Amino acid sequence: MSQPPVLITGVAGFIGSNLADRLLSDGYRVIGVDDLSAGVIEQVPEGVEFHRCDVRSPAIEALVPAGGVVFHLAAKNCIADCQADPVETTSVNVLGTVMVLEAARRAGAAKVVYAESSAIYEGSPRLPSPETEAAPESFYAVSKHAGHEFARAYARHHGMAVTGLRYFCVYGPRQDYRRTIPPVMSAFILKLLRGERPTIYGTGEKRRDFVYVDDVNRFHLQCMTDERTDCLVFNVGSGRSHSVREIFDEIQARLGSDLEPVHEPDLPAEAQETLADISAARSVGWEPLIELGEGLDRSIRYIRDQVVGRSAPAAAPGPSAPGPSAPGPTIPGRTGAEAS
Repeated sequence: MSQPPVLITGVAGFIGSNLADRLLSDGYRVIGVDDLSAGVIEQVPEGVEFHRCDVRSPAIEALVPAGGVVFHLAAKNCIADCQADPVETTSVNVLGTVMVLEAARRAGAAKVVYAESSAIYEGSPRLPSPETEAAPESFYAVSKHAGHEFARAYARHHGMAVTGLRYFCVYGPRQDYRRTIPPVMSAFILKLLRGERPTIYGTGEKRRDFVYVDDVNRFHLQCMTDERTDCLVFNVGSGRSHSVREIFDEIQARLGSDLEPVHEPDLPAEAQETLADISAARSVGWEPLIELGEGLDRSIRYIRDQVVGRSAPAAAPGPSAPGPSAPGPTIPGRTGAEAS
């Protein structure tokens, strides 16, 4: 049986671009959508049929392949930015998700795998967090939980096969170091490689469950065809937590640096600890394979060679997405059309 075509929203971002690489190497036809408000075109792999398009645009419907699989990864996801602009956060994360679900329904997509977030567990004291413990507090978490409820409604009312993946702290090559407040892994590595002191917000005692991007994308591929994942939600983490200071110390030791971090006031609306209960994912055969040390070494090599070693692509202006757009001219070096 031939492989289904695949659409990835957020293809110019961290997880989406890595997923596109994996799918292309496995012989899939990959259609990529991104408005380039946060992702950068240089990260879109050669061979992707790329369209510059906002997920809130009606133009998204024409891009969903009939009988294909949709990975909806596009989102406004910096918690600080989301707290500052709940209206835009709701528009991108809720309306955008509904537009993708509706486009998938009308196009007759075989399945939608969509991104949720461990932020949904912010208000729950239970650790490790099972999928039943949703307690969103920040605007970002509320917006992601609303997307979850809409996906459930599409499954209930339209019989659609949908799978939600609640990412914990995903890290690895192409992690979003350009964000207003970058994730700790890429921020620490980049600063230390440049001989600068990284910033730790708060004491460094907050703990996070870190999972390597290749492990996440193995589960993405499994969800494409594994009917056991239909209409369910899964935590995607390592099942282990490390403090922010522990991560800094690991990176500092690997780079042989004696620079110490600068401490800034704690960020608002963040959980003290995240820790995934991954028993549901394990029950369908998935297991994280990349240990923290190996993942850090891979991340360091990427940032040293691809970011510090040469000029990094400039970020698109502004943290928020532009308004809806329609298809436009072809991007040189990539197949397909771009919406402007």
